[in-house]
Amino acid sequence: TDLSTDPAHYQLLSQLGRGFNNLSQVSMARHTLSGRLVAVKNTNLDECTEDELLQLMNEVLLSRLFRHPNLLTSRLVFSSSCQLWVLSPLMSYGSADSLLRSCFPDGMSESLIAYLLYGVLRALEYLHRMGYVHRGVKASHVLLSAEGRVCLSGLQSVYSLMKDGKRMRAVYDMPQHSPSLLPWLSPELLRQDLHGYGVKSDIYSLGIVACELVSGRVPFQDMPPTLMLLQKLRGSHCCLLDVPPYPLGDMGALKVSRSGVDSGIGESVATGSLNRTATAERPQSPAPKTHSATLHNLVQLCLQQQPERRPSATALLTHPFFRQFHPVFSLTV
Repeated sequence: TDLSTDPAHYQLLSQLGRGFNNLSQVSMARHTLSGRLVAVKNTNLDECTEDELLQLMNEVLLSRLFRHPNLLTSRLVFSSSCQLWVLSPLMSYGSADSLLRSCFPDGMSESLIAYLLYGVLRALEYLHRMGYVHRGVKASHVLLSAEGRVCLSGLQSVYSLMKDGKRMRAVYDMPQHSPSLLPWLSPELLRQDLHGYGVKSDIYSLGIVACELVSGRVPFQDMPPTLMLLQKLRGSHCCLLDVPPYPLGDMGALKVSRSGVDSGIGESVATGSLNRTATAERPQSPAPKTHSATLHNLVQLCLQQQPERRPSATALLTHPFFRQFHPVFSLTV
């Protein structure tokens, strides 16, 4: 690489966002010696706990190990004073989450959803084949470059399935996630029982991302964590409703309180109103949407309660939902 390890050689142009439990700042920067634009993630190591430092170390090590066009890996890592600098390719269009907020508040088209999910599946297929589970698949970790390349980020949450030279079918480690990630986590990961979880946990998260991209809203997000956990463990799952987006849970069991008290599905569902409360970031959609049968089927497969019933990433790459849009896919996916 022609990049250098001197912080003075980088001009920070604009802040792109924050990450890693809000401890890291991601900026667009110009390498003054070459003129190249890169993404720089700065993390103050003095503010990190011991567990967070281990996560950062894991991300750096895995970033050097993995080589796949649909995984966002670092180009250069160095430390300066108490700051860790991680330089990555600039993903000019940002994350799918930011695209939803800025351009698609009511959800994306199915062709764009297929394009993004296909790239994520290719990344997951590679990770799973290498013996790793991602554990952090969500729209804010799905990035898009100016050339149209889809990349999955969030490597700090990746966990190895290998132990003593053998690949385990299940692991039992509970990731150190913030509560904000709970909507994307699978029931078996949240359950923390003797069955553990495996790579199919990522497939469940992909199904949640699909719902997120379709409606512009995160399923389960308006629920208190305890209710969300209960809904997932009971087997309630997201369904794509060809109507304005609702809080996604067990819609068949939805009962609206005549007193206007919270029904248990979302935040205070009022009598006669099932519409989700609008937010400043993603306002309420005024119009119904119709989704294809193949998209319905894809989401249903990904969100199966029993992980063994979910397809593998390899199998999903041949799903009819992606085949119908295959001509628009480029080699950069």
